[in-house]
This record gives sequence, C-alpha cells and structure tokens, in this order.
Amino acid sequence: MPRYIARQLALLLITLLLLTIFAFCLSYWFPGDPVTNSAGIFLDDPRYQEIAKARGFESNALVQYWHYLQHLFRGDWGVSLLDADPVFKQLQLRFGATLEIAILAMLIAFVPGLSLGVIAALNFRKAADNIILGLSLSGYSIPVFWFAQIAILVVSVHWGALPIAGQINPLYAIQPITGSILIDIALSQPEQAGAAFRSALRHITLPVLVLAIMPTVLLTRLMRNSMLDVLDKNYIISGYAKGLSTPRVIWQHAIPNAMQNVVRELGSLLSLLITNTMIIEVIFSWPGLGNWLIRSIYERDFPVIQGGLLLIAALILSVHVLLNLFHAWRYPQVRKDLYAAA
Repeated sequence: MPRYIARQLALLLITLLLLTIFAFCLSYWFPGDPVTNSAGIFLDDPRYQEIAKARGFESNALVQYWHYLQHLFRGDWGVSLLDADPVFKQLQLRFGATLEIAILAMLIAFVPGLSLGVIAALNFRKAADNIILGLSLSGYSIPVFWFAQIAILVVSVHWGALPIAGQINPLYAIQPITGSILIDIALSQPEQAGAAFRSALRHITLPVLVLAIMPTVLLTRLMRNSMLDVLDKNYIISGYAKGLSTPRVIWQHAIPNAMQNVVRELGSLLSLLITNTMIIEVIFSWPGLGNWLIRSIYERDFPVIQGGLLLIAALILSVHVLLNLFHAWRYPQVRKDLYAAA
C-alpha cells in the first residue's frame, strides 16, 4: 500500500506540474500583452514595469515560469481585468459557493440513486426494474439547462414556492467569509440567524435538487449493473446455500461488493457534476466559480480564466487520486491486480 500511495501522489504532482505549465503558457496564447494576461495590470498602469520585473518578464521563459510558480504558491494570481479584485481571493469565495451546491447535490443523489439501483437489480426484468430504468433513462436524456428552466417556470413562477436566483435575500446582508452561505450564516451569527438560515435554504433548494438529478440517475444505473454482476458470483450463491437470509446476503455481501464498481466511476461522475454545476450557477445566478468563469470567458478576463481553469482541473485530478486511494484501501484485491508488487 505505501508504494501504491507514493505512485498515485507522484502521478498527481506530475499532472499538476503539467497543468501549471499549461496555465503559464495561456498568458502568451491569449491575445494581448502577457503581463496583462497573467497579472491583470494594463500597460498604462504605473506599476506595470515593477510587476513585469517581479514576474521575470525581462528574462527567458524558464525564469518567468519559476516566478509564476512563486506567485502561484503565495496566492498572488493577479487581479481581474473587469473589477480589479484579487483573483485568488475571489476564487476562494466562489469556490466555496460551488462546493456547497455540488456536495449537497451529490449527498442527496446517493440515497435514492443507490436504493433504486438495488431495487432494480433485485427485480430484474420485472415491472419495478422497467419503471426505474425508464425513469433513469428519461432523467439522463433531459438536458440540465432545460430542466432547470422548467423547474423555475413551474416551482418559482407558477407556484411561487421557491426563489428564482441568488443565495439569500439581500436584506440580511451576510458578510461572505467562506463563500458557502450556510456556513457564513453560522459564522456571522446575525441577529435574525434563524430567518436568514431559512431564506438561504429556500434559495439553495431548487438549484441543488435540479443538480442532483443527473448523479441520481447515473448512480441508479451504475448500482443496478454492478448488483446484477455481483448477484451471479459464487460467494452469493454459497451464502444462500449456507442458509443465510436474503437481507443478510444483500446487505453484508452483495451491496458492499457492488459498491466497488460504483466507487471506481465516481471520478467520472464528479467531472460531469462540475460541468452541470457551472450551468446551474449561470441559470440560478449562483455566485460560484462556474458563473464567474463563464462571465470571464465572455468578457475575456484572462487572469480569471487562468486561475479558474487551474483550480477546477486541480480539484478534479485531486479527487480522482483520492478515490483511487480509497478504492485500493477498501478493495485490496484491485491494488494487487494492478500493482502486484505494491
């Protein structure tokens, strides 16, 4: 296991290094001045020469890349070309808002997704299986942006049950600390904390539920297929032959082993979830990383694009490695198959 962990961490570090090289090169690939693209400082700014020298633009590309890494680790990612805000500070706040709805959506998706997958597998080719497969196929086929618009039209406009956009009613004026509105309310402790918390829950409910649809249907199909594969294994048949009850065989033998394939695919599911999160943030005006990044692409705010792409790619890669480590720890036979000497 230690050698396997070392290999995974080495792979992560090498990939992150390549990502930083790609992000550094974007300063030259984007149109305009490289110093402006990386630091957010225009040519007519009095600090231009000082910042260009500090970032090594008077030397060769290797020196510039070394200075880029130094600024990167210090949290100096430049400033936005649109509003002159520090990119790193804004990324911290908006990253918290993005993680908030993404994590809540994934947590909500787990219970119905895994449960429906087990039910479908246990009722293979029966009415329950056909209904669940039909619902999962429909949920997978519906574009998230279309379903979000329908949800807003029905739930918010016609029923008036939930707000359309934003994190909270602006009257509460919660100071952003982490970017997660629920955590910020707990940290700020406003006078009307209960009312503010209820307002935040009403604002977050609709985007989270819409965002949870895609991972729910994917988890349903993954769990169903994995369960069908496990139920044919010899140890399941042996369990029934020994007189074990069906609930015990399912809960203690089938489901834990079926989760092996599900955990392996969670990395790909995360990539899709992040993509859908960016779309949801734009539709619901959620002040997250995706909303800010898409706005920056339209407005050609190059320092923000560099920082946002680097952060999202690093997040996805890190989660992939963590899932691989958890997968190898939880299922040692997988590690032995892949790395016999590990």
